[in-house]
Amino acid sequence: MGFYSRVIFPRLLDWSMSGEAFAMHRQALLKEVTGNVLEIGFGTGLNLAYYPDAVQQLTIVDPNPGVNAIAQKRIQASSKQVQSYRVSGESLPMADETFDSVVSTWTLCSIPQVDQALAEVARVLKPGGRFFFVEHGLSPEGGVQAWQNRLTPVQKVIADGCHLNRPIQALVEQHLKILKLDTFYEPGFPKVASYFYQGVAEKP
Repeated sequence: MGFYSRVIFPRLLDWSMSGEAFAMHRQALLKEVTGNVLEIGFGTGLNLAYYPDAVQQLTIVDPNPGVNAIAQKRIQASSKQVQSYRVSGESLPMADETFDSVVSTWTLCSIPQVDQALAEVARVLKPGGRFFFVEHGLSPEGGVQAWQNRLTPVQKVIADGCHLNRPIQALVEQHLKILKLDTFYEPGFPKVASYFYQGVAEKP
């Protein structure tokens, strides 16, 4: 992992994802999270403040030591007990059927082997467990899709592996049953990067 990924990108990520619009979606998504919780792609810890009071223990994974360093400040300031693993979502060290809830916010866009990561999410969820997600991804508009495909190679360099054009709904449905899904363009952002998928899926 290079200097940009370890040092510069974590600070850009924390700044760019701290806005009011993102906070609103975090709060709406996380208010229903319950039980034993795993968050993949914890990043700089921006979700931590929005977990319900009932969630007192949290397991987190993220492979980037730079974002982990920033996240530690938020973890230390929180009353929640957090167990941290510096691993990728593609290879989780947890046993099968461990968690009641798994959370992913703007993470599936960046995991290199995203299908494998979702297979891991399904594996570690208990039967009836739920996957809570909000992601940006492939637009339904052909013109926007064309630009997403053109710009994704550049985006991957600037945003440390982030894809603009992943079909999030189709990817999740390969492993879990979607119970609720809202899709929309986030106002105030370019369409190429702001087609959001926010939902809840269940392990049968």
